[in-house]
Parts: sequence; C-alpha cells; structure tokens
Amino acid sequence: MVKKVVIVGGVAGGASTAARLRRLDENMQIIMFERGPHVSFSNCCLPYHLSGKVANDKDLVLMTPEKFYKQYRIDARTSTEVISINRQAKEVVVKNVTTGEQYTESYDKLVLSPGAKPIVPKIEGIEDVNIFTVRNVVDIVKLNTFIKNNDCKNISIIGGGFIGVEVTENLKEVGYNVTLIEAMNQIMKPFDYDMVQVLHKEMYDKGVNLIVGDKVNSFEKDIVILESGKKIEADAVVMAIGVAPETDLAKNADLEIGETGAIKVNQNYLTNDKDIYAVGDAVEVYHALTNSKTKLSLAGPAQKQARAVADHIKGRPSRNSGYIGSSCIQIFDYNGASTGLTEQLIKASNLTLNYDVVRVIAQDKVGLMPGSEPLHFKLIFEVPTGRILGAQAIGKGNVDKRIDVIATLIKMSGTVEDLKDLELCYAPPFGTAKDVVNYAGLVASNILEGTFKQVYVQQIRDLVENNAFIVDVREVNEYKVGHIKGAKNIPLSQIRDRLDEIPKDIPVYLHCRSAQRSYNACLALQQLGFDNVYNVSGGFMGLSFYEYYNDKVLNREAILTEYNFN
Repeated sequence: MVKKVVIVGGVAGGASTAARLRRLDENMQIIMFERGPHVSFSNCCLPYHLSGKVANDKDLVLMTPEKFYKQYRIDARTSTEVISINRQAKEVVVKNVTTGEQYTESYDKLVLSPGAKPIVPKIEGIEDVNIFTVRNVVDIVKLNTFIKNNDCKNISIIGGGFIGVEVTENLKEVGYNVTLIEAMNQIMKPFDYDMVQVLHKEMYDKGVNLIVGDKVNSFEKDIVILESGKKIEADAVVMAIGVAPETDLAKNADLEIGETGAIKVNQNYLTNDKDIYAVGDAVEVYHALTNSKTKLSLAGPAQKQARAVADHIKGRPSRNSGYIGSSCIQIFDYNGASTGLTEQLIKASNLTLNYDVVRVIAQDKVGLMPGSEPLHFKLIFEVPTGRILGAQAIGKGNVDKRIDVIATLIKMSGTVEDLKDLELCYAPPFGTAKDVVNYAGLVASNILEGTFKQVYVQQIRDLVENNAFIVDVREVNEYKVGHIKGAKNIPLSQIRDRLDEIPKDIPVYLHCRSAQRSYNACLALQQLGFDNVYNVSGGFMGLSFYEYYNDKVLNREAILTEYNFN
C-alpha cells in the first residue's frame, strides 16, 4: 500500500497530482518540493502583468504552502530543490536553496514534474544587453521592475511563439517601442503560413516592429544585430525562442530519455522505474494524429497527466488516448485557435497522408447583429475518408468554441460528414443558423464528392503574374473599390448573360468576397459546359489579408488595386 508520495515540482503537473491524490486518499503523506519561491502559480497569465491586466504580481500565485496544508494537508516546501534520486534506497536528496542545507527524504512513489527551462543560446555579445526570460513569477517581476525603473523605451523580444507574442502585445499596449524578431518566416507555428498573415497584419497595424525570416547574429551595447545587418535598439531583450525539458535529475538517476530529448514514459506516465512517474513539460507524449512522440508544453495536458498518475498510484484505471495539441491566443483585437495537424506539420513530419483543405470566411454571428465580424476558418481533412485532421480559426469573435468543436470531433475520429451534420446552438447574437464549422463541413463534403475544384490564396500571385484568366463575380461597385489586377468583372447576377466572354479552352479562376458567390458561379458554369473552372478559396478578403503584410514590409508591387478586410 502506498503511504508516501514525493512530488518534484509544484506548478501545473505537480500541484494537480498532489490535489488529486488527496481527494483519493485522506491518509496518504504527500510532500511537494518546489525550488522556486512559489507553488501553483499561473504561468499563462505572466505576460499580462506587464500591461497591468494582472495588476498585482501576488495575484499570479494561486496557492501558498500554508493554504495547501490547511485545505489539503499537503506538505508543500518552496525554495527547496531535489538534487538527486537514489532509486535503490527510494530516497531523494533535497537542498534548501536559501541556506544550502541538505537532507534526504524517502518515498513509496516519486512523481517528477520539473517543467522546462527557457533556452538562452550563447550569442556573441550577449553580455552587452539586458537579457530576460519569462518562466515564473520571479522572472516577470524582474522584467517589469527593470523596464519601469530604468525608463526603458525600446524592447526587443526574440521568438514568435506564445510567450514572445503575448509579451509583445502587453508591452506594446502600455506604450513601449516593441520589436518582435522571429527567425522563421512566420510567428505562431500552430497556424499555417496562409492563416497567420491575419495575425502578421494585426501586429503591423498595431505598431509592432515585426521582423520574420531574420535571426539574431550578435549583440552590441543595447543593440540587437540581425543576420540581414539590421540593428535594433534594445534597452531590454526578452529571450523567448523556446524551452528545453528539465531532464538533469532524471538523467542522473539513469531514467530513460526519449527520442525527443524529454523523459520517456509509458501509457501510465511511468518511467523505466516502476516507482517513478513523470508529467508535464519534461515528458514526451504520444501524438494521436502523427503516431509519434512529441513534446507539448501546455497546462491542459499537464493536468490530464497529473490526474492519470494519481489514479494509477491508487490503482484506478485511466485511458490514455494521446494528444492532438489544442491551443488559443489573443493578439490585440484578434483571437486565434488551432487544433490537430497543420499543413506545415504534415509536411515537416513527412506524414504519408492524402489530405485536402477548406478555407472559408463567414460571419461569426448574424450580420445584422452588433459586433458581427468575419471569421477565418481552415479545415484539414483526409482524402478519401473525410476524417478530420485539424483546424485553425482567426477572428475578433469566439474562435475558441469553434476549434473546441473540431477538437472534440478529432478525438472521436469524426469526419466532415459528422461536422456538417452537427446541431449547434443558434441565436443571432451568438452565431448563425449554419455555423462556420457546419459551413466548412459542407464545403469539405463537396470537395470529396468532386462537386467543384479550388485554388488557394497563396497561388494567386503566380496566376496574376502569368496572366491567368481571373473572373471577379462581385458587383460592379465592389469591383471598383478594389480588385485583383487584370481580373475581369462579370457579376454573378450577369454571368449567365455573358457566357461568351468566358473562355472554355483555358482554366478560369472565379472569386468573390469570401468564395460563396463564386462557388455558385462555378456550379452554374460547370452545368453550362465549362469544365475547367476553379473557385478561389478564401476569396478577395482572404487574398487581401494574405498579401498585405508582405506587400508592406517587402515594399513589393501589390497584385491588388486596393485591399478589402471587411
């Protein structure tokens, strides 16, 4: 019978394991070690302290050791680091980081939840700039105090992932000159390149100096030097290029490390020692769609793992169905959410998947209602099964609930037929009678059935430059406001009367504002003998968002006379 559990790490994974164990067993001795000064703090809220949305740093701390003990009889010891594991004796060596005092603690079961550490590469001149990372409450207080006490004006963030983007947004909102530098050609890898251009535009419009496709080469005194030769003034530099799993303790105890460099665990989160579990950012998990091991630094999965470990310790069965990676983010006025596979991940992982893509833009609620906004939605599905593989949504409204629907279907092996058949809540202030997810399912079903053919916004520039025959089926007044250069305007309301203006011997590419009217035009033309017509997925609005950021920062010639973002 397990009488004593020792937990290493007191944030999402560790604290959740401890709390679940107590709910299952009132008599078990539970000791939790955390080398930092705080247990159970809100990692995800850290950047919001910079803008004052979380005004008091003490509010970031969710539980104190005293509260843990009073509410759960959990012995939470802060500023205390486990420095080694004696597997044979089933003991850990513990060090008080304040006094240096060391002692041993025995265990029946040991749970490792050490988390991950920010990656800070050794770049030439790094000692000449003020470097910060954001991983815990101490980090965010240190950064916030420095930039305020030193009257900082120019701040550079290196890395365009969740932390980098959220720090950028919060610093910009309170008036700093912020540069976000990303070595890859885009920020936010949970989104494909075509979708992320909406977010690139939003950062550009809000005054962020967003630099993508350029990496840091070196530093000089308060200056970041990029490979392109650009020099960026920086009173402070936030390093947010990623994290590495904390595996030293596990390695030194001869626990097995997996192929990803994180701790290897089985379906019950047991290491190769039958009495030692591991959870959270330090472990590798099974990706249910790629059928491979991956690292997933998200609080939701960490808490699921914690519950599973506590249940297994108590002999309760638990189900491990793997992970698909669902996440969301707010960037100024836009919200973004993603789940499952992206096209980039499919290609980077060399997955032998036959898939297709639907890109739709629909209103997130009835257009007559205040606050109705376009919602950009991308669905990835397997061909010919229709199995849903992933989705991305970006807009000013509720993108998370749409992606939650897709995430649920993916976990239940749902198809596009299931998606179009879903019965979802409807009222004008909340959505439309045919929600965007239903709409995407309907379009995907049509693609599978071969009802029509499509091209994507990322293909249009090449088509324009090669003088392809593009037809704009919007009304004349819409065309005059802005259109694709060289496109012929034949409104849907006139198309049946102007068939002689449309060639049959070459491909014809049809578009409207959001691809719905042009879809109707495609079907009409196909029935009238045109078998080489294509709908432009995403339409003119999707194309406007796709082209805008690169047109501005690269100073390249636009293929549109004007953009349309509404």
